[in-house]
Amino acid sequence: MAGSLSLFEGFGIEIEYMIVDAATLNVRPLCDKLFTEVHGEFVDEIERGPIAWSNELACHLVELKTNGPAPKLEGVHAAFANDVRFINNVLKTKFDAHLLGTGMHPWMDPNELTMWPGGQNEIYEAYDRIFSCKGHGWANLQSVHINLPFANDDELARLHAAIRFVLPIIPALSSSTPIVEGRRSGWLDYRMEVYRHNAKRIPSIAGHIVPEDIQSKADYEQQIFRPMWREIAPHDPLKIMQEEWLNSRGAIARFDRNAIEIRVVDCQEAPRADLAIVEAVVGIVRRFVDSDAATRAARKGWTTLALADLFLQVIQDGEAALLPADYVGLLTGQTRTLSAADVWSLLLEGVTLTAPAQAALGIILKQGTLARRILRAVHDDIGRGALARVYGKLGECLQANELFVG
Repeated sequence: MAGSLSLFEGFGIEIEYMIVDAATLNVRPLCDKLFTEVHGEFVDEIERGPIAWSNELACHLVELKTNGPAPKLEGVHAAFANDVRFINNVLKTKFDAHLLGTGMHPWMDPNELTMWPGGQNEIYEAYDRIFSCKGHGWANLQSVHINLPFANDDELARLHAAIRFVLPIIPALSSSTPIVEGRRSGWLDYRMEVYRHNAKRIPSIAGHIVPEDIQSKADYEQQIFRPMWREIAPHDPLKIMQEEWLNSRGAIARFDRNAIEIRVVDCQEAPRADLAIVEAVVGIVRRFVDSDAATRAARKGWTTLALADLFLQVIQDGEAALLPADYVGLLTGQTRTLSAADVWSLLLEGVTLTAPAQAALGIILKQGTLARRILRAVHDDIGRGALARVYGKLGECLQANELFVG
């Protein structure tokens, strides 16, 4: 994002989808072939008006993103949906395949990973050498990233503090990954559970997912960048990895584009749902950025470990997670223990949303996260047939840009 943008003057949205076989729903490493088919030769990125396509690491994954910062969120879901349908048409016609949403494939063996053969391959090879990418935390996860701009240290500090405080409850809207390797994972957001461990060899890379409290770019470099660069240096003699993108926290500052990137949102079943969650998160972050100084100071009093503990509860239990009264009070003004779903209902009463987002969030708050709806749909049958039936419907939802209601 351009460094000249100030708070909430632009929105960079990225959504990752997996490519699956039309008949079996098994993953298909076709992204390089898709790009070649559409562009006429192999490329790392394709630009199509408001949406661009790219890839990161896994060849069965396609990343769609706003082609530069969007000035507003209204209508963005329709632009993503348009490119989803375009890609699905190519995949169906040429490869008997299609895109599928959700944050993880429900039965993929991560040893099936085929790594992206294009640009930045030396980076992916370094990740694989240091961490081994044939695990779910690398090979099998699709997310939505929200990039919000800042123009200076003051905006960075206020934006980062707001995001840091709301981060633990985001998966109460976005959890979509209750199934792994054909079984219940025990977590509604298993993507974040495996993600937080994928660089455990070098703990400073992901930290506690909830980022540390920081005040400036210099503070960020001292607290976050330097420790992880120092820890990875013995494994990275060519200094390939000692860049700001090595940071794997749930929200990371990208000074190359003066934005904070929120990374804890699971991909949903359709862009309409993804962008509804984006609108909800942006609305609450904006409100907290604009809070009075005393309220901001009270939120800053929460330690990273305390917020990380809440985050773990939410990725396990989703919207049913019970949040303590003191945290709820600083979120909503009501100092009492509430479920994460009830907290979101209160928070969204004061947020202006587009009509599509209102409708989508109404379904999520009434019927539960996508993870909850998936578990309800499979009932007690967790066999391949039941999973294929449910995830087949999720593929239809993606094509139609409609929410899954069981």
